[in-house]
Amino acid sequence: MQTTAYTIELKQIHLYAHHGVMEQERSIGAWFTIDIALEIGDNSCMDSDDINGTVSYADVYSIIRREMEHPSQLLENVCYRISQALYSAFPQITGIRISLAKDTPPMGGDRLNASVTITSKR
Repeated sequence: MQTTAYTIELKQIHLYAHHGVMEQERSIGAWFTIDIALEIGDNSCMDSDDINGTVSYADVYSIIRREMEHPSQLLENVCYRISQALYSAFPQITGIRISLAKDTPPMGGDRLNASVTITSKR
């Protein structure tokens, strides 16, 4: 029997949030961009065409948005919280790669961004 895994990706999610080490960053906020890839180990939806066998893009977006609403000092912490929430919500996820970029960090650069990427496996 053939085994097929697949990846669901959401790219360029653009959200305003209050993350950063400096107090000003957490009080004023900034724009962030998120790219996420979810490895899905259960391929039953491919044959059945049933949404219940996969991961809903809308639900993934809701979880990301919810976790982004909780201020953190470190982008690493935000990525970790998002990944843990997604693993809890969707047992069929076997791996996650998430990149979170602060679009205009307070570093004096024009159109500079700073990002963190984490990769995890269940």
